[in-house]
Amino acid sequence: MHDIRAIRENPELYEKAWAAKGSSGKVEEILALDAKLRAAQTALQSAQAERNDASKKIGQAKAQKDEAEAARLMAHVEALKKTLEEQGEVERTAGEQLKAILSSLPNIPAPEVPDGADEHDNVEVRRWGEPFAIGQAKDHATLGEAMGLMDFEAAARMSGARFVVLKGQLARLERAIGQFMLDLQTQEHGYTEVNPPLLVNDAAAYGTDKLPKFAEDLFQTTDGRWLIPTAEVPLTSLVMGQIVAEEELPLRFTALTPCFRSEAGASGRDTRGMIRQHQFNKVELVSIVAPEKSEEEHERMVGCAEAVLKRLELPFRTMLLCRGDMGFGARKTYDLEVWLPSQGKYREISSCSNCGDFQARRMDARTKKAGEKGTRYVHTLNGSGLAVGRTLVAILENYQDEGGRIAVPQALQPYLPGLSHIGGGE
Repeated sequence: MHDIRAIRENPELYEKAWAAKGSSGKVEEILALDAKLRAAQTALQSAQAERNDASKKIGQAKAQKDEAEAARLMAHVEALKKTLEEQGEVERTAGEQLKAILSSLPNIPAPEVPDGADEHDNVEVRRWGEPFAIGQAKDHATLGEAMGLMDFEAAARMSGARFVVLKGQLARLERAIGQFMLDLQTQEHGYTEVNPPLLVNDAAAYGTDKLPKFAEDLFQTTDGRWLIPTAEVPLTSLVMGQIVAEEELPLRFTALTPCFRSEAGASGRDTRGMIRQHQFNKVELVSIVAPEKSEEEHERMVGCAEAVLKRLELPFRTMLLCRGDMGFGARKTYDLEVWLPSQGKYREISSCSNCGDFQARRMDARTKKAGEKGTRYVHTLNGSGLAVGRTLVAILENYQDEGGRIAVPQALQPYLPGLSHIGGGE
């Protein structure tokens, strides 16, 4: 959601920012609706004050037995009642229309975000590690199926496309990856582990900018709730409608949950393997901070996500997304891209975004300093720390040997006692 006062004060900034994200020409309509809404509110206040005044004078006229004046005033009050009804309807309609438009428009990029239309205009910030020297690298699906531990056909029979069944050592490995990530983020980076609901209501989905724009990307239950597309939704919603004492900030939450996405816009993309699925596990990172701390927190969060890949010794690069490639609710986003030998390129494994007060306005999440009357909207941040399935993919491909076995990364071996390689028996 956007601050209408800021749009009034700097309409050119918003028009330019929205145009960069593919949503132009809305400022004029917004300002017209805003003017209509404010005019109706002014008319309502004036009519209400006039009615109150006339009502008092009716009593005075009756006390003085001036029935003619009392009748005139009563007729005037009745006329004002009609004005109040009409202006109330104008206020309601204009307010709903304004909210609908503002809800449909993306966050505006931070000034330092580079111009650009799509992923080709993203800027590499840094890279870590050298791609592994692998001869004829096999993709993760080929490796998993050859071991008999990754079954897409069985998943398709019971659930359809974009699902997988993991068995034996691969199931253990995926579980170990998630536990390792959680332990790293909670024990070393100060995040509080949360076990949140996987079903949320409209308010939580709206507050985290998933509704109404991305309804088709979500799965909805028969009772109207939504399966979470990421734990960002319930973790951020912990402060929905709350006023958090500024002395309690920052709040840092993490969770390992299944995530559910319809992938409505992904037709034909990554149809083979585990890169893009309807159901996957992910460790999410969420921070709730004071406004002046969000940029610093963003850099910290990216470092926490990078630490996972460094511990697993997986080569990656960190990308600053351009304006045209950022997500709907993001003010600034870094993507981490891990090296996949079978594709000979880096692929996204984490996205860390600073949303500023965009989500906080939608969910009315505020902060207040002790001893002060006023409140401010908090800033919210979210990131993957990391996507477990894609991390499994990266490990399979980067740690494969010529015989099709997979070496277990050193950081995961404490979670898989006695298992140095995947493949060749349980």
